[in-house]
Amino acid sequence: MSHTYSRRAFLGHSGAALTAASWLAMPRTARAGKDANETVEVAVIGVNGRGSALAESFATLEGSRVAALCDVDSRALNRAAESIAKRQSSPPAKVADLRRVFDDPAIDAVVIAAPDHWHAPATIMACAAGKHVYVEKPASHNPREGELMVAAARKHDRVVQLGTQRRSMPGIVEAIDRLRAGEIGKVLFSRGWYNADRKPIGHGKPAPVPAE
Repeated sequence: MSHTYSRRAFLGHSGAALTAASWLAMPRTARAGKDANETVEVAVIGVNGRGSALAESFATLEGSRVAALCDVDSRALNRAAESIAKRQSSPPAKVADLRRVFDDPAIDAVVIAAPDHWHAPATIMACAAGKHVYVEKPASHNPREGELMVAAARKHDRVVQLGTQRRSMPGIVEAIDRLRAGEIGKVLFSRGWYNADRKPIGHGKPAPVPAE
């Protein structure tokens, strides 16, 4: 997170393909010591939804290969693996435990699209294991977790990109640059809001662990 190049790589693009492209735009030194012409080996953690789209983008992008998919739900894992196998020359490994992904020295970078409460812990673990990270929003459950993510990225000199592509839109970048240049003076207060029509998910009930 101490690097600035990955945010700029998002300009003029959007969506999952942009996420993948920003990774491959990293300087050679940010690719775990790999030669610039070598393939970036990617693992996607959490493939029951957004992670599947991200995996497909990396699988079809020149210079990257989805080496592994990780999910505790074998149904989602099998679906995603079948899809990725059609998009690249070799099928990805299927992993149920994210710790095995971090243990694999062949993995250069991880994409974290697991449930929200895993975003911060998985990012911190990945950095400690020497992996670069793209993590979906929200970054963390609370501000302190976010601080720990920044500290882990800096301590282990890893590139960490959070999926807040809006911050890389040209208009937003220009506005922030002008704000920092002092065009409206010293900013003491700001207010933000988010509008969305999302239905409640209800309340869970005790149930046996399903076979999958």
